[in-house]
Amino acid sequence: MAQESYSDSLTATALTLKDIAREAGVSLATVDRVLHNRPGVRPDTVRRVKETIERNSFQPHVAAAELARGRARRFAFVMPSGPNPFMQQIEAYLGEMSAWLSARRLSVEMVATDVFDPSVLAVSLERLFGDYDGVAVVALDHPGVRAAINDLVDAGTKVVTLVSDVPSSRRHHYVGIDNIAAGRTAGALVGRLVGGRSGKVAIVAGSQGLRDHAERIFGFNQVMASEFPGLAVLPVLEGRDEDERSEQLLARLFGRHSDIVGLYNVGAGTQGVAKALSDSGRDKQVVFVGHDVTALTRRLLLQGVMDAAISQNPGHEARAAVRVLLALARGEPILHEQEKIRIDIVMRDNLP
Repeated sequence: MAQESYSDSLTATALTLKDIAREAGVSLATVDRVLHNRPGVRPDTVRRVKETIERNSFQPHVAAAELARGRARRFAFVMPSGPNPFMQQIEAYLGEMSAWLSARRLSVEMVATDVFDPSVLAVSLERLFGDYDGVAVVALDHPGVRAAINDLVDAGTKVVTLVSDVPSSRRHHYVGIDNIAAGRTAGALVGRLVGGRSGKVAIVAGSQGLRDHAERIFGFNQVMASEFPGLAVLPVLEGRDEDERSEQLLARLFGRHSDIVGLYNVGAGTQGVAKALSDSGRDKQVVFVGHDVTALTRRLLLQGVMDAAISQNPGHEARAAVRVLLALARGEPILHEQEKIRIDIVMRDNLP
């Protein structure tokens, strides 16, 4: 059975005025004068202190308020193990937040686990009991996982689901896009870009047990059935977001069906999907729509192998998950409009 792995905390103790003074090479009194716009400090020194404050995202009033609260907080992010580029982007953005986290006396720790195996994921969640103030989890919608989330909540831990939701659990909040809308968008793109041809459409997903994947497939099929009756959607292939598995499944499918005109990749495994498509010699005939702008999907869009990517902002999701957990831990309201995750349609000609 696969086991979860833990990484080091992304941040430790909170920054202080002394830290800022030491890094800027000035006295504590000088930092205080700059912060309060008092005279007697040379312009180049003011600039150096302000640059140091900005570089470290230091917010003295926030830090003082958190210190007054008397305790630090620990959050865990339960993420998929394996090379999923989008999830790696979320983790990278969390790493970039270290100064922001320090100013609020927060630490974030990553827990990598097999989110496609409900028993492994449930055990990973159970092992967090009593150790964290908040948990963000990329969750499989399964009774065992739901029970583990509910047990965490009952124990007083704030829980948010990230990217993929478990709405029947007692989780406090979901941070992610409207996946049914994303699937409908993918369906509209495939149907329109096929351009009136008839034929079959292939779907590759990580797992239909992941609610985000199941909802995307639902939305996609809605549009296909109602707006593009000339396109027949084939049964979903489950590649577990793995390149090799996705490539093998899709290669066999191309071998059985010569009339595939559309392809929707619901999750990751994009490199394997693209390789199977290119190896089939049909990368210029099959409309290929997937998710997320990564180094790989950017290259595939530029090469014309991929036609469109439905993008969500991993930095926004990372920040939103931390802000929501912090608001829940403090008993403060969640700023729903700020934390709403939106989607964009990205094609070769509008690559960011």
